[in-house]
Amino acid sequence: MAPIDQEHGTTVLHRPADQHPPRTWRSWLIGRPLATADAPHQTIGKAIGLAVFASDALSSTAYATQEILFILAVAGTAAFGYAFPISIAIVVLLAIVVVSYEQTIHAYPNSASAYIVTRDNLGTLPSQTTGAALLTDYILTVAVSISSGVAQITSAYPDLYDFRVEIAVGMVALIMLINLRGVKESGVAFAIPTYFFLMMIFMTVITGLVRYLTGSLTGVVDPPHLELTEVAQPITLFLILHAFASGTTALTGVEAISDGVPAFKEPRTHNAGITLIWMASILGALFLGITFLAIQIGAIPSESETVISQLVRTAYDGRGILYLVTIASTTIILIMAANTAYADFPRLSALMAADGFLPRQLTYRGSRLVFSRGIIALGLLASLLIIIFQASVTALIPLYAIGVFLSFTLSQAGMAHRWWKIGQLAPGQEVQERGSVLRYDPGWRPKMVINGFGAVCTFIVMLIFAFTKFVHGAWIVLLLIPLLVMVLSGIHRHYQGLAKRLSLRNYQGDLRLTRHRVILLVGGVHQGTLAALRYARFLSDDITAVHVSINPDESQRIRNEWEKWGNGVRIVILESPYRLLLEPLLDYINDLDTRRQPGEIITVVVPQFVPRHWWHNLLHTQTAFMLRITLLFRPGIVITDVPYQVE
Repeated sequence: MAPIDQEHGTTVLHRPADQHPPRTWRSWLIGRPLATADAPHQTIGKAIGLAVFASDALSSTAYATQEILFILAVAGTAAFGYAFPISIAIVVLLAIVVVSYEQTIHAYPNSASAYIVTRDNLGTLPSQTTGAALLTDYILTVAVSISSGVAQITSAYPDLYDFRVEIAVGMVALIMLINLRGVKESGVAFAIPTYFFLMMIFMTVITGLVRYLTGSLTGVVDPPHLELTEVAQPITLFLILHAFASGTTALTGVEAISDGVPAFKEPRTHNAGITLIWMASILGALFLGITFLAIQIGAIPSESETVISQLVRTAYDGRGILYLVTIASTTIILIMAANTAYADFPRLSALMAADGFLPRQLTYRGSRLVFSRGIIALGLLASLLIIIFQASVTALIPLYAIGVFLSFTLSQAGMAHRWWKIGQLAPGQEVQERGSVLRYDPGWRPKMVINGFGAVCTFIVMLIFAFTKFVHGAWIVLLLIPLLVMVLSGIHRHYQGLAKRLSLRNYQGDLRLTRHRVILLVGGVHQGTLAALRYARFLSDDITAVHVSINPDESQRIRNEWEKWGNGVRIVILESPYRLLLEPLLDYINDLDTRRQPGEIITVVVPQFVPRHWWHNLLHTQTAFMLRITLLFRPGIVITDVPYQVE
């Protein structure tokens, strides 16, 4: 036994844990349990961090160009020439967002989540809105990434197209299982495929550019048919903005590294910031290269074959081994992009649950030191979306980026306000906030301008996306986020009200009981009944046995046996001419409850014998269970069952 602490006259004993969790099928599936002390050893470096947190952003290069071309296609293939200038504008926006988030990472070393930034600087409602937007975005990230990965598979093997939903749901389950094994282990598992994809896609882009410069790059052989889902339109500003909005899906996942700062090794902010710059540089280069080459080869956006598939087979002159390997690596990275959401969704949901906006169960760390309940919840919700939208990337994309840019906007606005607060401090002065420490910074003005400019830019993009994608499904997200905020507020009110009612502050209640009345239910006189009687006598001397009389002959027999074995305890026979069991009991308990005095407790003791096999319980009435459900919300009444094991 550990040493004894004495505080305020209370004896506190500390008993160290010396047991180890046994090996079960679960430890075989997700790994041996990790002790809390192992948490610092589960952090990751920059190389693994790029695989864990940047796979979403990097994988968007596989479909962002295609989404731009899908929109421009309504004006004919001549409009495809606008895709590259649109891509340049998106890369400029990427640079603005990355510079803004770089500042956020260093300002919030414990977690640079947009939720924390808005909570500390803009207040409760903006933080709830940010949280709702990010949760929606992470669910959509899994659905879009997995669906896009399956689209690559069906491009290479068209016969699998009819099974795309089943394949996608299976992939979600696989990624969920890997993430349940822990951040470090899942990061190592994903690192090799991530870097393999980067090698293969860079090789494809470089090969295509070399062939373009040498004049040997041809157009797509046997391109898919251009299917227009809308009436042909002229090239207008609205069309260009619509295409720009679709292409901004390339920026989804940029915030993931700032959300996951605690997962990095020390110095955390330095490693996270470097990883963010690596990710942005790779993303910008690949996005521009793929878009440029897609235009040069005359790629056609299609559900039957992706633009990436057309680019790779054109660069390598067919569907040879390099084509298959590249498509395989692209499929893997698209599926792995879901890992970014699995890394961030559980962290965010745990933060919000700790603040009382989501169920407290989401703060629970599983055996592998990850928020396993959040991981499972994400997998189930993403699978539901995939089934509803039949694993169609084009159908899911309109729902995708509004939440991303809404969180971008609120986060950067919160950072701008934070720099303003810092500017009001005196040199050397510090102010402790929930998520960070405010210290005077002489460069607060340019930093405030950078974050403010980023907020304005992302807000404009969000408006463009909402306006151009409204009729295509964006209205769902615009309706869903306010509904989620209402749900979050309702959960928060519940926890606040519960805490207020349970609080001991200014509590004047008397802990003494004036009377403890025990009601012992007797269905028959046997060993289980006597065990319950012995337990009841430990609780109180005021005991009343109660029997519901359905069969008069049986009731007389029980009365006779109780006189022999009841040890003088009074028994009340409740007549039930209509053979009801629960109703007479409730009526009797209600009658006692109406006459209950202040400080009086009524305990209903129910004998319950436990058979050898669990399925034998199906053969017996569950009286204690039914009473507990019925009387759960009645103050001053306790239902307890006394188990008696039958060998």
